Amino acid sequence: MKHFPHPAARRTLTVLAAGTVAALALAGCSTGTTDDGGSTGAGNGSFDSVEAALEKGGEITYWSWTPSAEAQAEAFMKEYPNVKVNVVNAGTNNDEYTKLQNAIKAGSGAPDVVQIEYYAFPQFALTDAFVDLSQYGFSDFEEDYTASTWNSVTDGDAIYGLPQDSGPMALFYNKAVFDAAGLDVPTTWDEYYEAAKAIHAANPSAYITNDTGDAGFATSMIWQAGGKPFSTSGTDVTIDLQDEGSKKWTENWNRLVEEDLVAPVSSWSDEWFRALGDGSIATLVIGAWMPGNLISGAPDGAGDWRVAPMPTYDGSPASAENGGGGQAVTTQSKNPELSAGFLWWLNNSEDSISLFLESGGFPSTTAELASDDFLADAPEYFGGQKINEVLAAAAGDVVEGWSYLPYQVYGNSIFGDTVGQSYQNGTDLNEGLTAWQDALVEYGNAQGFAVNK
Repeated sequence: MKHFPHPAARRTLTVLAAGTVAALALAGCSTGTTDDGGSTGAGNGSFDSVEAALEKGGEITYWSWTPSAEAQAEAFMKEYPNVKVNVVNAGTNNDEYTKLQNAIKAGSGAPDVVQIEYYAFPQFALTDAFVDLSQYGFSDFEEDYTASTWNSVTDGDAIYGLPQDSGPMALFYNKAVFDAAGLDVPTTWDEYYEAAKAIHAANPSAYITNDTGDAGFATSMIWQAGGKPFSTSGTDVTIDLQDEGSKKWTENWNRLVEEDLVAPVSSWSDEWFRALGDGSIATLVIGAWMPGNLISGAPDGAGDWRVAPMPTYDGSPASAENGGGGQAVTTQSKNPELSAGFLWWLNNSEDSISLFLESGGFPSTTAELASDDFLADAPEYFGGQKINEVLAAAAGDVVEGWSYLPYQVYGNSIFGDTVGQSYQNGTDLNEGLTAWQDALVEYGNAQGFAVNK
């Protein structure tokens, strides 16, 4: 089944203002009444009120761009016939976030349930846009999800959503290219660098990978290297894009960029898919949601591609998340208990998760990641390899302790103007990261955060 390009990989450069922060209600303040009369709910710490709301029924609106959204809503309404779910595609990632931010600012117009990528959760949670689901007993569901995705939708005891998909990173590689060059699959970044030189030397039109500068990729690579460049406490923000992990990544990746060993081809372009099909781009270090995109977008590579663990700095298993997201209940919802029930079913029901997986998604739920059927999947495109065994293992190897900026949406939008210049000029990525940090500090302070103070 055709899978659409993962939204995290199709980010635009739309600038989404975080809004003034000085008067924000901070995390945990999600009970009360919204400006348009919607109640944020006041649960008693149990799931009882959610179950009662599902039986009573009502009407809610759900914003989502996923291919499976309509089918999931139909299945939900079949199980809960007293509920009507109106599915609205309000645009992909930044387009949707802009509309949501405008609705929050206006005090009306937000949906009951909204799809949000993990990197955008902190911004909206900080502005009190999402209901804290801990009041409905959602803390009981923590063990149902991988640690990294659960961490992405929570802040301390506050729970601002449930995870839907995940993107633990792995090495997708063209086995035919490696075999022809007599190369083993790299397990360390030093081996990856040596393979990059060998592939490009054998064919100057071939590269080990492409990279023209992408914020999601860079932050994921810093994450895998153990970097923790962003930390937030209330409105106090610390940014250090020269921390040990950030420098570890740039020391590794600089040699590829400065020696012209990465293809100057933009991801998700027609040229990129052609290169993946003909082997002139030999690897991708990317999230576990990638298989469907290769199958549909690069059919000429069928049978040649395989999956291996992400290379590491010392050979010990280590991965990071790249993409993925979940859903949240907005504080403008007039029926937060019912909305919470739909969100729970969406990401905790076997029927719903099956529909999501059929559309090409990669699960965040531990049960699916451990299931025999899931692990036994062996696509012909990947030579009959049981690729989910590798990808599920990567989900368990995600480095702990990562956090995003509370204005990461904006931060990603200016990555090309800062770090992207280092890629274009083939110069030290540390200079680009420093320029990015300077811009992030200036913007954050202008928005009312106390950044690096």
